[in-house]
Amino acid sequence: MGGAGEFWVKLWGVRGTVPCPGPSTRRFGGNTACVEIRCGPHRLVFDAGTGLRVLGNAMAASEGGRHDAHLFLTHTHLDHVLGLPFFKPAYQPGNCFELWAGHLRRAGRSLQEVLCRLMESPYFPVPLDIMHACIAFHDFDAGDVLEPIPGVRVQTAALRHPGGATGYRVDYGGRSICYVTDTEHPEHGHDPAVLALIEGAQIVIYDATYTDAEMVRFRGWGHSTWEEGVRLCEAAGAGRLVTFHHDPERDDTELDLIDALLGDRFPGSLVGREGMVLEP
Repeated sequence: MGGAGEFWVKLWGVRGTVPCPGPSTRRFGGNTACVEIRCGPHRLVFDAGTGLRVLGNAMAASEGGRHDAHLFLTHTHLDHVLGLPFFKPAYQPGNCFELWAGHLRRAGRSLQEVLCRLMESPYFPVPLDIMHACIAFHDFDAGDVLEPIPGVRVQTAALRHPGGATGYRVDYGGRSICYVTDTEHPEHGHDPAVLALIEGAQIVIYDATYTDAEMVRFRGWGHSTWEEGVRLCEAAGAGRLVTFHHDPERDDTELDLIDALLGDRFPGSLVGREGMVLEP
């Protein structure tokens, strides 16, 4: 695990909707949403898309014995939980994982209930309780401020997505990383909840499924654009934008073009790609 002062983020899966492996997505990656944030010796993971399988393989192969982590879900649509049944460390006794979600309690559901349904017949061959790691479930209301570990502050906000979703801001050692995906910006102005969440943050990972030109055809789908990400970061005084949740139909060549446009519009910002590591 990292040293006491380390604070960084690594992208393990950057796609939305469905995994899209293949030669046309090789450079930016085809796995769905999974982001790791390291706060000193502590590991926080955001979303359990197919990128979680890759992270889990790396954890299982590493030396050092026991693995602990807090896993925060934006929501439980399939592309954000599909990696959980294939997360190897969850099957290893002695490991400990705490799972969090902020979109279910107000609907009268629980995270444990929903994930049990994910891994039951006829959808999956073995049940959730076959995982031998110590696993705890936490339901909260989006908007709550959490402190899962002393010194690690996790601020949350409700996002505009069908069925609900939660955005996160991690503050550690005087620096901030935000993870805001699966949200639809209003037609006019900015979402005040998102604006408040990312204010002054050093890194903002943001839903850029569409472009502004495409957005007119996808109102109501619960996603946003890289251009809105720029406008939000400018309005909030945020440092670096990292676009995320790329449309599975968008190939590497298209993402290269967006990367160039983004760099011109908001210098220092990047199109997210698998394996990318950033420090605030």
